Amino acid sequence: MIKLVDRPYSQHSQDALKLLGQLIREGRIVRAMTTTDLALRAGISRALLQRIERGDPGCSVGVVFEVAVLCGVPLFEPNSRLLAMTLTRHSEKMALLPKSVRFSMK
Repeated sequence: MIKLVDRPYSQHSQDALKLLGQLIREGRIVRAMTTTDLALRAGISRALLQRIERGDPGCSVGVVFEVAVLCGVPLFEPNSRLLAMTLTRHSEKMALLPKSVRFSMK
């Protein structure tokens, strides 16, 4: 059996994950939701929610973002309309960039 090695994360990433987890927990508490209530609303297990609130880097980013939104934690832009506009502008910018980057031996 192959044992997977834990992926090393930078201290910056670990701190950011812990902060996001704390913001999610704060939002849940301010909204008077139990971990069970929020987990049911998000369609996840209570154990996964607890991992998210601890800042576990192994949680799916999609699930973490959904839980953050449910708790009122702003992601990138607090306003949905501004977020959509920013996404559109960035998509236009990405269309101008090369599709791939090639390694060159210069």
